[in-house]
Amino acid sequence: MPHLALYTFGVLKSPLADPTPLTHEFYDIGEAVYRKISQHPGYLARAEAADGDRGTLFDADWGAWGEFAVPTWYGKGRTRETTALAATLSLWTDLSSAFDAIYTGLHRTALNRRYDWFEKAGNANYVFWWVSDGVIPTWQDGVARLEHLHDHGSAPHAFTFHHAFAPDGTPTRTKGIGPKSDQVR
Repeated sequence: MPHLALYTFGVLKSPLADPTPLTHEFYDIGEAVYRKISQHPGYLARAEAADGDRGTLFDADWGAWGEFAVPTWYGKGRTRETTALAATLSLWTDLSSAFDAIYTGLHRTALNRRYDWFEKAGNANYVFWWVSDGVIPTWQDGVARLEHLHDHGSAPHAFTFHHAFAPDGTPTRTKGIGPKSDQVR
């Protein structure tokens, strides 16, 4: 049975190494969100660096998830001191489970604070696509899908909650699914 891959990407207002309270709040809630999401029905796995260290995204060992990559529009730093981004790569059983995990509970609380931490996006900040059972998506896969979504809109290759597709490529809708916008503002 296919699994749903999800890549998210956002540009932070300040570098990950910034010692300000807002950066610490982002980290603190992020760690709690990851713990909660990992227990959510439908969640399968997410990319985690082998060393688990903060701020070393580009140099980290991501194992089967591949080398860390970012969209071409990311123009901030790539060192521990200058990296200013948040990205996730995860696997889910289906759209409904992902929607429920993202738009309820602690993650919803974090989304409500996104304007404190993230720059306004001119691009989509997440993308879904289906992968065969046993396939681990890579960071490069996520970037390529997000850029495809940005350039061509939703398609079976790369889609959003609002314009979703089933594993066989047919358009699908889940009642009540989807935020008012596909972009973080």
